[in-house]
Amino acid sequence: MTDQTKDQLADGSYEFLSIFLEGLPFIFLGTLVSGFLGTYLPRGAFEKILPKNNTLAILLSGLLGAIFPVCECAVVPVIRRLVKNGLPVSCALAYMLAAPIFNPVTAISTYKAFNNSYEITISRLTIGYLIAVIIALIAARIAQYFILKESAKADEGHEHNHPRNLNSALNNSLRDLMDVGLYFCIGVVLTAILKTTVIDPTDEFWKNLADNSILGSAGMMILAFVLSLCSTSDAFIAANFANFKYGPKLAFMVFGPMMDAKLVFLYSTVFKWKFIAFLFVAIFILTGAFSLLFEMKILPWWMTSQSEIPLAP
Repeated sequence: MTDQTKDQLADGSYEFLSIFLEGLPFIFLGTLVSGFLGTYLPRGAFEKILPKNNTLAILLSGLLGAIFPVCECAVVPVIRRLVKNGLPVSCALAYMLAAPIFNPVTAISTYKAFNNSYEITISRLTIGYLIAVIIALIAARIAQYFILKESAKADEGHEHNHPRNLNSALNNSLRDLMDVGLYFCIGVVLTAILKTTVIDPTDEFWKNLADNSILGSAGMMILAFVLSLCSTSDAFIAANFANFKYGPKLAFMVFGPMMDAKLVFLYSTVFKWKFIAFLFVAIFILTGAFSLLFEMKILPWWMTSQSEIPLAP
């Protein structure tokens, strides 16, 4: 075994452990919450809370991250259980995609990473919310059997077939952890391999992308997909790409929490692969488009000057 191979194995092992240990607590928390929801939450509970109008229900679901803040790893098992309990898929999608971005923890970390820049913070939260709502509205017009895996569909008429006690809740949590944890591990292994063998952010190729916002945004989204950073910390990485303009940095911070290498496998516990492919393409296009529009100050009224993008302190 050559020294280079040993270095790659060492780097890959380090990346695997860092991503795995960062995401595992949130996976555990998400499956714990999902188990208790599956046991104690009555079927149709969200139908009583959300507006009867489907569009209004989607708009409200996209805002729930402000009340129930979760990262991208924790939200997947939660919405998996909520869908099985009868939450409409469109509402679940709005919450799943928006929550990792549209929440106070992410807002504060973004604000601090960019030297107290409220413009960048509001832009990130706004784009995340808009994309989540648009995709959810599209999904509302697609039949569920094109979206959901059989194992994730609602259990009709079986809400009283299990005891509502702590033991049942913990058993549900354990089953969810085993199901979701397997795909999470596969995703982390793939991410570690990609980070150590395919993409090097310090390479000259990435530096040359900074001069073109379109190519830069696409490149930064690919980078976000591979790096698979947590939404609460990725702003500090984006802020240090000093040569990149406003749009590519926004694209990095919006695309990653919605679609990264490990999330693809987590999504596969809920959605069919064809729908995951649709999600990837739709989020990629919408994120790139909105990021460029915000950079050109076509959409946001709150933008002032973008000549200097603040860096992390």
